[in-house]
Amino acid sequence: MVSLLKLATITEEGVRFLSPHDGSPMLLTPEHSMSLQNSIGSDIMMQLDDVIVTTSPDKERMREAMLRSVRWLDRCIEAHKNPETQNLFCIIQGGLDLEMRRECCREMVARDTPGIAIGGLSGGEAKTDFCRVVGACTTLLPELKPRYVMGIGYPEDLVVSVALGADMFDCVWPTRTARFGNAVTRHGVLNLRNAKFGRDFGPIEEGCGCACCREGGLGITKAYIYHNTSKETVAAHLLTIHNVWYQLNLMREVRDAILEDRFPAYIREFFGGLYADKSDYPEWAVESLKTVNVDLLAD
Repeated sequence: MVSLLKLATITEEGVRFLSPHDGSPMLLTPEHSMSLQNSIGSDIMMQLDDVIVTTSPDKERMREAMLRSVRWLDRCIEAHKNPETQNLFCIIQGGLDLEMRRECCREMVARDTPGIAIGGLSGGEAKTDFCRVVGACTTLLPELKPRYVMGIGYPEDLVVSVALGADMFDCVWPTRTARFGNAVTRHGVLNLRNAKFGRDFGPIEEGCGCACCREGGLGITKAYIYHNTSKETVAAHLLTIHNVWYQLNLMREVRDAILEDRFPAYIREFFGGLYADKSDYPEWAVESLKTVNVDLLAD
């Protein structure tokens, strides 16, 4: 509904669009969306929402989309056939307008869905604006329900968003960046297409526990990835294994740090591994973490 908006028309009824396969007209309504997700047994079901890019200057259209998302949630709740076994998440909209986001939060929370998503981000907005929206929403959401920020996947974004009160994320970035020969590591992203890795017979990342890197695993080296990135899809498959493991392990470490009451220290360790000097830390991260009493620059 965003990337293929040229093929779609959004009305109160639902979304009419042309099939990208054969051009035939199709209609997706809140009710049909629920029926599809009920039929495949989704553990987490997402409401159909009206979403536009956060950078849109059309405030009237943004408000229309926010209010329509609330109305569509009511229709989704009514159409949901298995509320005891399948969890329907609402999706908070409102662009970068914090008051609009807060209004949407109040309406969505009143519907008492099992989980709550913050949608419409990762649409080209500045990181500072992204963090303001996440922080404004999480302060209004129930503490004992999962908060899911949609479309977020860069490691820095994940760690900062958790500090701001978010729990769950999704993003294609770990797999998409793998297709371009990039490995995600504790010290940043390595472009294994660079010629310097052609004779590097070390693992993708020392100490990594993925199937490619760990001792007794597949024994994949940087050189192997380098020699296959432009020739065989196997390189993308192997880097996907590595990158997804990295992301899952990152969230595992975050959970452990929270449970052990050392999350602020973990955040500083995490950024210290990514950047050689504190002067290189992104300003948006430093300032956003200050709002939750985490001083990224502290010794």
